[in-house]
This record gives sequence, C-alpha cells and structure tokens, in this order.
Amino acid sequence: MIRVIVVDDDPLVTQSLKTILEITGEIQVITTGSSAEEAVVAYQANQPDVLLMDIRMGASTGLVAAAEILAKYPAAKILLLTTFSDDEYIQEALRLGVKGYLIKQKLETIVPAIKAVTNGQSVFGTEIVERLTDLLQPSDTRAEQAVYEGLTPREQEVLVQIANGKNNREIAEALFLSEGTVRNYISQLLEKLELRDRTQLAIFYYQQQG
Repeated sequence: MIRVIVVDDDPLVTQSLKTILEITGEIQVITTGSSAEEAVVAYQANQPDVLLMDIRMGASTGLVAAAEILAKYPAAKILLLTTFSDDEYIQEALRLGVKGYLIKQKLETIVPAIKAVTNGQSVFGTEIVERLTDLLQPSDTRAEQAVYEGLTPREQEVLVQIANGKNNREIAEALFLSEGTVRNYISQLLEKLELRDRTQLAIFYYQQQG
C-alpha cells in the first residue's frame, strides 16, 4: 500500500483527490492538510511515501513547504499538483528537486504519477517538459562545449535526448541502442556528473546552455 499525504487549500479538491486515490485499493491517504505549514508538520509526523501538494495555498506556497521538507529529508518524494504552469514555478520546482509537477485538470495522470514516483521515477506533464524546453534554449556554443566536457560522444547524445524529455525506449529507438544500453549510459552520466536522477540531468543540461 502506498502511503500518501494530500495537501490543498480547497477542501473539496482534497476530498476529491482522496477519493480518486483510495478507490484504486493501492493507495492510502494517511492524512490531509490545507496549507504549506500543515504540509511540513504532516510530513515530519508521518514520513509518507509521497506528498501530493498544491502550490498556491493562502499566504505561502507548496514550493516553500517543499524547500523546507527537502532540506531535512532529501529523499522526500514530493509531487506538485496545480492549476498553475507559470515559468517561475516550474523552474523553482525543478531546482528544488521535487519528483513531479502535474496540471490539476488532468486527474487521470495522478495515480500513474504517484506509482511512478514511488518506484523512483520523476514525472512531469507534457506541458511542463515542453515549456521547460522553450524556456531554456541553448544560447551559445561555449556553453554547449562546457556541458559536453568529459563526456563521450554517445553520452552526449543520450544527455540531449533526456533533456528533450525522451524516455528510455524512445532514446533507444532514436540512437539504435537497446534499452539496457541506454540505462547503462544514464548510470554513467549520473556518476560522472554527480547527479541523482534523469530530471537533474535535464536541468543540468539546460543550465549549462543558459
């Protein structure tokens, strides 16, 4: 059973999310909250598998709560669910290291996202990946050279594919590799660049391009 905390300042949304999650029989909503402060307290008290949290909540935000939680619990799995796709929110969420950022209108994506995050994956809606790519376009060749320093040509190709939001199967097809080989390249990239997951690889790539 996946243990989840749901935090949203709208009680109707909170109850709806609780119903959607628990109807699966695979997820237990162990507690709920309605503010950033309550999110922090609830996380500390319950140590859930996943924290599902809104962003704008009264005087504070889910990003503030995420920053405080991740400072104390770096392995925390936080999934942000919001109606807002503002550029600054996306960039801050990625910088903090949250495991997912989804748009509320697509409720059908929530359960698969929670399962994926529980299994160690990062999940970002298509709109988020596309927006990030537009926000952080390469600006000069010097930055491009910097990001590639120390990487083999094949590792460079895999990194670009990750930054473009491709999954392992799509990367394998694009580069004519097996999925196992792609996984090996990703492991090598994570080790060389001292990063923890593919989301950070994508962020790293675009930061170096800026």
